[in-house]
Amino acid sequence: MIGALSFGHLPAVFIPAGPMTSGLPNEQKSKVRQLFAEGRATRAELLEAEAKSYHGPGTCTFYGTANTNQMLVEIMGLHVPGAAFVNPGTPLRDSLTRAAVQRALAITALGNDYTPVGEMLDERVFVNACVGLHATGGSTNHTMHLLAMAASAGIHLTWNDLHDLAAITPLLCRIYPNGRADVNHFSAAGGTGFLIRELLSAGLLHADVRTVWGRGLAPYAAEPVLGASGMLGWRPPPEASGAPEILRAAATPFQATGGLCVLDGNLGRAVMKTSAVAPDRHVIEAPARIFHSQEALQVAFRNGTLTGDFVAVVRFQGPRANGMPELHKLMPPLGVLQDRGQHVALVTDGRLSGASGKIPAAIHVTPEAQEGGPLARLRDGDLIRLDATAGQLAALVPAAVFAARVPVPPMAPGEGVGRELFAPFRTGVGPADRGATIFNALLHPVAA
Repeated sequence: MIGALSFGHLPAVFIPAGPMTSGLPNEQKSKVRQLFAEGRATRAELLEAEAKSYHGPGTCTFYGTANTNQMLVEIMGLHVPGAAFVNPGTPLRDSLTRAAVQRALAITALGNDYTPVGEMLDERVFVNACVGLHATGGSTNHTMHLLAMAASAGIHLTWNDLHDLAAITPLLCRIYPNGRADVNHFSAAGGTGFLIRELLSAGLLHADVRTVWGRGLAPYAAEPVLGASGMLGWRPPPEASGAPEILRAAATPFQATGGLCVLDGNLGRAVMKTSAVAPDRHVIEAPARIFHSQEALQVAFRNGTLTGDFVAVVRFQGPRANGMPELHKLMPPLGVLQDRGQHVALVTDGRLSGASGKIPAAIHVTPEAQEGGPLARLRDGDLIRLDATAGQLAALVPAAVFAARVPVPPMAPGEGVGRELFAPFRTGVGPADRGATIFNALLHPVAA
């Protein structure tokens, strides 16, 4: 998206891969990972489960970053209608790809429907994207991705905007990790056509946007089909959801809000995905256990030292520290401990992508520890309160004591495997709440 907007005078049609067919159910895959973390499953059993889960071409079937991207690009009008979740290697997928190429040729400056992507992607389109993210319970990565995309279009989108839109957007989907279904089940229940129709009918989307298919978002409230002659066509989505436990109408949502909130306090700002977290876990108050890598937490788990209630603080994982890698290794051990009855939560300046699920997790904390942010002042045993209902993330330490502490020194990024090559990017990257980009700071400099 950022690359296309760098050449905003040109049209751009995005062609998604679509998801692979359903394999091992996501809950079973997650269970094997937890058993492996406990030492109750062998490496061979883990690899067998992974191979059954990721078994073919296409995006993975859980609703993580890849599939959230496919939904977002469709609701932003950059796909051929209905293209997001059609499996690869099928006649319908091939027909949609051919239609995308034909449409790309039709909207150049040589024709009568010139649609440059830089003019198409305005503020209304990004509001539609935010609404789609909240209505589907999508990946937390997009609290950065959408900001970065908007900045590359010259639009100032903020966490406050995401927070405000979440408060008025109903959650219409339950897709793993927010539910048991995968994206193929979502598609069979009505898919993006049903979703967009419901959001349009509720007045939650801007209908008058430009898309690669023409004027207005209404053509995207449809599902693609192949006729008897093999010709590509579209039909209205079903009147009622084919599986109300997966996809619901706007009048009967799973919850009234989108399940994403912004937390503030003396530890900085963070985002939290609440849609998959049980309501009785929305408030956690417990002592801090501090780690400087996800591997260190795993070692503590294997040694049996993660006892009682605690908040795992994994710091020096932000964009300037190490490029903000995926912290997916944290979920199996923390999930095991929560299933054992412990009250646990996670606070980190790193990210968890779409895998942030049942564990209360305040992620993307900014300012990050590498810059001397408040996380660098935390000590083991400090009482932390994570409160999703009040939007609070705080260390319950006397203000004077906390302010007087010397921050832990920045972590060295290490050497080898390309770390030196990316040093200039780590030095110049902006904070997570500005999209963690190397160009956003130029558009929106911080006042001295």
